[in-house]
Amino acid sequence: METKPDRSKQVNMFKPRRGKLSHGNANYLQRFDAMACEAARAVITSYSTSFSLATRLLRGRIRTDVSNLYAMVRIADEIVDGTAKAAGDDREQAASLLNEYERAVLAAPQLRFHTDPILHAYAMTARRCTFDPEHIKAFFASMRRDLRQNTYDAEEFEEYVYGSAEVIGLLCVSIFVAGDKLTPEKRRRLDEGARRLGAAFQKVNFLRDIAEDTSQLGRTYFPGLRGRSLDDATKADIVQDIREDLGCAYQVIPELPVDARWGVQAAADLFTELTDRIDALPASEVLTSRVRVPRNKKLMILARAAAHR
Repeated sequence: METKPDRSKQVNMFKPRRGKLSHGNANYLQRFDAMACEAARAVITSYSTSFSLATRLLRGRIRTDVSNLYAMVRIADEIVDGTAKAAGDDREQAASLLNEYERAVLAAPQLRFHTDPILHAYAMTARRCTFDPEHIKAFFASMRRDLRQNTYDAEEFEEYVYGSAEVIGLLCVSIFVAGDKLTPEKRRRLDEGARRLGAAFQKVNFLRDIAEDTSQLGRTYFPGLRGRSLDDATKADIVQDIREDLGCAYQVIPELPVDARWGVQAAADLFTELTDRIDALPASEVLTSRVRVPRNKKLMILARAAAHR
């Protein structure tokens, strides 16, 4: 007579295991965590020489967390800025990809493991630094505008810059001060400085990339340029606005935690140098070429900031 197996002793392979992680399981996670953070670091190294260099002056956990945040932001940006289109996706497909990615990013902190290394790295940082989901939603709202809007009035421009850049500064502050107890007034000052620095970075990028944005993507971000080309007077006004944002940010940088301070200083100095170079050129040249800071100059700026660490 055939003996039936005792099913009470069988393990249900589809039922999640409960309890504490074993030492072996912890090692699996640590290895995957490290790989995910390396993947995020590869993204920032591949896409931004300036930010990659500046983050070298950030210390320890802060450097890792900033890289993890940057990688998520970059992937979202690539959905709307040409890579999805180059892959054959139309605007509707890109919008679907962006919506799907936003849902994944918002849900990411709730899960300890992701098969996507960038989401995995981002989720680690979002949990550790208690990111505000409203900042993430504002970011994706601005990204979504890139798929449906080509020109901006003054109010729309402010909203776009807030979501695309200022909230990234706010998220960076959450990274810098994670675990610290700040007075409401100090947090307000740090947040304001971060917003102004993020706005400056974005406006510099708009001015530097104006030729590509106009000819390849069909976008004109600056309200003063709706229906007309950049001239010297308008360029001077934009540069002055950027310098005012940078000036406010520079006042707050000394209040940042020392582990973050000199990396942020280096980034601000790199973008100030880029602003100076754009300012020195006629508008006609800005419209036909992409202004760059030579690598040797970037390294000099980095070394100057590093000397204060």
